[in-house]
Amino acid sequence: MDKIIALFQSAVTFGTVIMFGAMGEIVTEKSGHLNLGVPGIMYLGAISSLLVAFAYERGGGTSPVVGVLLSLLACFLGAALGGLIYAFLTITLRANQNVTGLTLTIFGSGVANFFGGSLNKLAGGVGQISVAVTSSGFRANIPALANLGAVGKLFLSYGFLAYVAIIMAIVMRYFLNRTRTGLNLRAVGENPGTADAAGINVTRYKYLATCIGAGISGLGGLFYTMDHIKGTWANAGAIEALGWLAVALVIFASWKPLNTIWGAYLFGILTWIYFYIPGLTRSSQELFKMLPYIVTLVVLITVSLRKNQENQPPAGLGLSYFREER
Repeated sequence: MDKIIALFQSAVTFGTVIMFGAMGEIVTEKSGHLNLGVPGIMYLGAISSLLVAFAYERGGGTSPVVGVLLSLLACFLGAALGGLIYAFLTITLRANQNVTGLTLTIFGSGVANFFGGSLNKLAGGVGQISVAVTSSGFRANIPALANLGAVGKLFLSYGFLAYVAIIMAIVMRYFLNRTRTGLNLRAVGENPGTADAAGINVTRYKYLATCIGAGISGLGGLFYTMDHIKGTWANAGAIEALGWLAVALVIFASWKPLNTIWGAYLFGILTWIYFYIPGLTRSSQELFKMLPYIVTLVVLITVSLRKNQENQPPAGLGLSYFREER
């Protein structure tokens, strides 16, 4: 029973990181832009939040609430800046979206690990940085609820961002399907020429969707840094791996926000289940790590064969829009 609870907790923790990344990418892709820079954007969100929290606590700050608010703001702005770079290159300059996204991943991870290493040196050595005050705010829960035996451990023992991710997925579904702005965004992603002719400002929608989507994805990096590793910095590449899973989850979820909830937790289980299976060799562990991607491929093939329009990506995904050609 303890192993099942531990696996579920790991699935929720890592699934939350993946869920934020996937939801942000769904917003971006609904505008017709494929941003493969999600891992880099998550890195930018993580390091931005850590830098601000470190500066706050080093300056004598002792309030977890203030630390949390500052970190959230810094994370969103830092990740959105990464999205703005991508948007400028792919929307204004019409650069290749795939190449730009991959370049952003390399750029984001490089910048984050450079500043993360610098923070460790400032704090006294490798692995010495710790923003304990701010991290405690992200990891806080209600003791009376979290201690309700197995139920408390399974559902009530996580930081508040784990629940925010679920609420955000529900709100995002409503936004994309029931609001005028959301429907306009989907129209831009499906056929920007028609949307433009209908009076929708295509460029504005693309810029806003890309930057806001990047800001949401950045929260995944913040959650990993502040909640999972408790306000420290590690350059082992875990954020990048989870970022690629987030990109895969977008396809697995068929571009539907609600599907990211159970899909993210499933990915979390499939990714870390090898930790809880005794007797596995290193080679066997690597095979288990492939499971989320294999499942995504199966779903992609199934959806392609069925040709169900509801489960297809936006028709204009990955295509640059030239207004003079409409």
